[in-house]
Amino acid sequence: MKKRISITFNAPAVLTFVMICFVVTVVGILTHQASTTLLFTTYRASFLDPLTYLRFFTHVFGHAGWSHFLGNMSYLLLLGPMLEEKHGSKLLVIAMVITAFVTGLINFIFFPGVALCGASGIVFAFIVLASFTGFKRGEIPLTFILVLVIYIGQQVVDGLFTKDNISQMAHIVGGLVGAVVGYVANRK
Repeated sequence: MKKRISITFNAPAVLTFVMICFVVTVVGILTHQASTTLLFTTYRASFLDPLTYLRFFTHVFGHAGWSHFLGNMSYLLLLGPMLEEKHGSKLLVIAMVITAFVTGLINFIFFPGVALCGASGIVFAFIVLASFTGFKRGEIPLTFILVLVIYIGQQVVDGLFTKDNISQMAHIVGGLVGAVVGYVANRK
């Protein structure tokens, strides 16, 4: 008798995150980004507006369009299942929430004229977290050092010398969160 092949929901945290981002992106496109700006983009706003605090966390779900969405989701779907299998859903959700809050807060405080949306901070957290895969006590994986130099170094250089709509700050902060989470998770 042949065994049936079934589709599994193998990475619940990552797949749920991707589905939320997909719905938010579709609604954003249908509303000409009004919903994205209102609920899924962090920017300098009044502390009296309760949405200001919500957006510190929800900005990671919003994307400026399909190419922005697809770029971020490709990395998340590539790295996320491996990380979720190794570290568990809870740790990944914690890393995503911390990354969202820290990037949202830093953007709010230090970049008052910049609106921030998208999951690229989480992507960079996952990239750096993935480089910790071979971590052992008393050792620093060469892959971790190379990832920091290549990915984070490029963001520092781009942040200093390139004028574009990409938040290098979110990438750098996400990478730092990934490094801290990776170190703490692999110490045990």
